[in-house]
Amino acid sequence: MDPYDKNKKRKNPFDFIDDDEFERIFDEISKMFETNNFKKLFEEMMKGGVDPNKNFIKGLSFKIGPDGKPRIQEFGNRPSKTPKGTSIISEEREPITDIIEEKNDVAITVELPGVDKEDIDLSVKEGSLEINVDTPHRKYHKLVDLPCYVKAKTTKATYKNGILDIVIEKKEKEKNDNGYKISIN
Repeated sequence: MDPYDKNKKRKNPFDFIDDDEFERIFDEISKMFETNNFKKLFEEMMKGGVDPNKNFIKGLSFKIGPDGKPRIQEFGNRPSKTPKGTSIISEEREPITDIIEEKNDVAITVELPGVDKEDIDLSVKEGSLEINVDTPHRKYHKLVDLPCYVKAKTTKATYKNGILDIVIEKKEKEKNDNGYKISIN
């Protein structure tokens, strides 16, 4: 098929989304811009709240979940306040994260480009995962609420080419887990 042939009909990549679902997605993105500081963030950038000599990242990740519903996730630098209450953009970034719940475990993939595995601090509790990186060049932080309770001591983590892959066995809800520090392979 010639991609430049205007007489050939192309399939729309959004055919799987009906008009009502598309409208709901658009409304959700609009709310994010209004309520999750996107608008304020860009206003602060224009007023000088961002150092023009530093990189700044802010974005949205969009995917369809296993239930067929769209999932929208923010990533990038976080807005914060100085001790005087002035809005600034933090150097700390929230990385893109993907969570897949399987029958017996949970797999988490996190994008952490530009760091060494020794720089990653990873801790797991029964219902959450915390990721920290604090180097002179890169700062990342993410607190992930897991979709189920997990056995922290079963956590396996690997890091290669900026991608951190974590797999944790699921467990029943009743047992308490005080957390576990993970070493990364």
